[in-house]
Amino acid sequence: MTSRIRSFAAAAGALVPMTVRAQSAAGEPAGSGPVLAALQWVEGTLLGNLATTAAVIAVAVVGLMMLTGRIDWRRGLTVILGAFIVFGAVAIVSGIRSVASGAR
Repeated sequence: MTSRIRSFAAAAGALVPMTVRAQSAAGEPAGSGPVLAALQWVEGTLLGNLATTAAVIAVAVVGLMMLTGRIDWRRGLTVILGAFIVFGAVAIVSGIRSVASGAR
């Protein structure tokens, strides 16, 4: 049975075009695999479902505290602005890149 699986895996590997394999390896510098994986894990953690839920709860609690006068408006707006920066980081960076590439 294992010989069938090995032959199937070899046949499936032969079907993948060589250009696809070459493009995935050529796009990254040597040794960047673990670093890239770690950064993708951090991004997934910061922007995942749990983090989004926690941010929604934090903004709601801070908003309620601001309305009842338990926290000053400056600190409350800082928390809300921080949440927007964390979740809008991709859009912010792409905007900076487009401005930087247009200046050249």
